[in-house]
Amino acid sequence: QVQLAESGGGLVQAGGSLRLSCAASGRTASSYRMGWFRQVPGKEREFVASSRWSGDARYNGDLVKGRFTISRDNVKNTVYLQMSNLKPEDTAVYYCAANRYVLDLESNYEYWGQGTQVTVSS
Repeated sequence: QVQLAESGGGLVQAGGSLRLSCAASGRTASSYRMGWFRQVPGKEREFVASSRWSGDARYNGDLVKGRFTISRDNVKNTVYLQMSNLKPEDTAVYYCAANRYVLDLESNYEYWGQGTQVTVSS
């Protein structure tokens, strides 16, 4: 079992930055690929970025376009999503998730956090 807890969301003006955190706990949390997803009410959840604790970061290029960076602190078992140059269309609930499988598919993410709201004002 892996427990995930996101934090760091909030209200920011367009062009601003936020850093989301996801603290992972559980006996095998360090072996999981960690991902960030986001969802707007009425729309499908979309992949943002993911990374193994050893690296191997992946991004939704069309969405991120170099504005977001995923990183992790292996000592703290925490994954971060640094978001810069935020746009109103980035407004969503952002979720952290954990995947123990090889393939980086959304369906392979078994554990999810409660989500943190990010609101970008124009």
